Amino acid sequence: MAREDFKPGNMLYPLPAVLVSCQRPGEKPNALTIAWAGTICSDPAMVSISIRPSRYSYDIINETKEFVINLVNDDLVFAADYCGVKSGKDVDKFKEMKLTPVEINGVSCPGIDESPVCIGCKVVEVKKLGTHDMFIANVVSVSANKKYMDEKGKFELNSSGLMVYSHGDYFTLGESLGSFGYSVRKNSGKKSGESTNKSANNNASDKASRNANKNTSKSASISVSKSTSINVRKNTSKNVSDKSGKNFGKNFGKSIRKNKYNK
Repeated sequence: MAREDFKPGNMLYPLPAVLVSCQRPGEKPNALTIAWAGTICSDPAMVSISIRPSRYSYDIINETKEFVINLVNDDLVFAADYCGVKSGKDVDKFKEMKLTPVEINGVSCPGIDESPVCIGCKVVEVKKLGTHDMFIANVVSVSANKKYMDEKGKFELNSSGLMVYSHGDYFTLGESLGSFGYSVRKNSGKKSGESTNKSANNNASDKASRNANKNTSKSASISVSKSTSINVRKNTSKNVSDKSGKNFGKNFGKSIRKNKYNK
């Protein structure tokens, strides 16, 4: 199979682009969008985020030694793009994007109430790497939005419309291909290939069923300012059948370009 070689670079995609909120005491809260974020340890629970020292939020987080990671879903994709290309030095991002500050246990800076999950973090180490510095932090709290809890109290995170960033574009999650460990589960009387396909199909079917009553053909209006709003069309059947997930048609930086959504 023919392949093409590129120079060394960041091609680890897709990534969970997240909104990171922070705040100095007595000042307005700020949020920046980060794709260089990830889990680095399970016990103790630890995460890392990498930030350019030139970013407005860098000094805030470096001084306060705390931040909140806010997961982004389809309702927050426009705000995530905006917060990634606008500086908190120039605009109040919470105000412009109509984000609601919410108190998070263990930290003094707020989370974003519209987010499915807010993760409170305390910095334990800062590593200087090159273009970015890595903030290594302990997870001190996790706050989940109750709107994504089912009737049995189970948190349906994968039904919240989570967004990922891949090579300049934003996508929702696509078809479920299986659950952890499904490749070695025993299915009597079935070949491994048949059981794999059945498991994947059942997972996709279960997801479609969960979402059908809640989200099918639902239109969510995302308010951007008093005079600006965009509509993100949610269609569950399309998301499940499209293996690549739904492309929002908004590549990096599009939130501030002059077009029919931003005049």
